[in-house]
Formats: sequence, structure tokens, C-alpha cells
Amino acid sequence: MYHRAILSALIIFGLSACTGYQRPSTAFHEALTDAYRLDAGDELRVSVYGQTELTRSYKVDQAGYITMPLINFVPAKGQTTNELESEITKKLSNGYMRNPDVTVEVATYRPFFIMGEVQNAGQYPYVAGMTAQTAVAIGGGFTSRARQGTVDVTRQINGEVLTGKVPITDPLRPGDTVFVRERLF
Repeated sequence: MYHRAILSALIIFGLSACTGYQRPSTAFHEALTDAYRLDAGDELRVSVYGQTELTRSYKVDQAGYITMPLINFVPAKGQTTNELESEITKKLSNGYMRNPDVTVEVATYRPFFIMGEVQNAGQYPYVAGMTAQTAVAIGGGFTSRARQGTVDVTRQINGEVLTGKVPITDPLRPGDTVFVRERLF
């Protein structure tokens, strides 16, 4: 009788561990459809019509700024490319140029990271349209001990770091960290 009670408790505990899946918050997936926000590590192509000395690539530094001739530091972190265009236009209009025509586009997105049960964990360049499955493939594929149906993704949204367990087919964003867990059996 005593052994049966312990066995029942272990089975219930084991089943509860299997059903411990919690969907990520709605903000986690809403971030996938929001406008892309710049952050450290993004490389931008800034074009100022008729100004070859200003038209070039700029990297967002760790503090979240790009440094341009004439106007020096321009805050880029957390802004969309359209917002950054407006900021650069405003700064250039302030005593340097009349009606500057500025465009900003992301030349290279910041990297993503993959850890856990993959062949080659590490930092890799982000590719537009990437899914968790693509990230695993870039990381050399699953190890023999990997849980292959879901992964944990850590994503920064509006300054808050969120982690969610998602299907392998879920899309990723630049800067995401993917963790592949070890399977139990």
C-alpha cells in the first residue's frame, strides 16, 4: 500500500512536469509584427541625397548611438528607421543643410544566439525570415539528446527581457537567444 502511494505520487509529479508548458505572453508574439526597433550591433545604411561624405554605413554602438559627421552622436537605440530618419533630418536642418533628404535602412541586423543541445552553439548573423528551426540548422543541427519540438526563446521587448517556450517553427527577431533543451528520454 505504501509503495503504491509513492508510485502514484511519482506518476502524478512526472505528468505534471510534462504539462508544465506555458504559452509566452501576448507581448512576446506581438513583437513579431511591430515595427523593428534598432539596437546595438545593427549596421545601418544612411543616405543623404547629394551628400556623399554623409552617405555611408554606420553601426549602432553599445550605448545605442551612431556617430555622423557634422552632427556627431545620434540616438538610434529603440527607434524605427523612420524615426531615425526624422532625427537625422532635424539635426542636419539645424544650421547645416536646407531640407536634407535622408533615408535609413538596416544593412545588417544584430546577431542572434543559440545555446544548448545544438552541435555548434554561438553567435550567428541574423537572416530575415528566420525561424527557430533555421537557427538550429545554422547552429549545426540538434545533438542526439535534444528536445526537437520546442525551444526557449529569450527576447527583449520595450526594455523587458521575456522568455517563452515556442514551437520550432516560430519566427525569430534579431538579438533573440534560442535555447534547445535536453530531452528526458
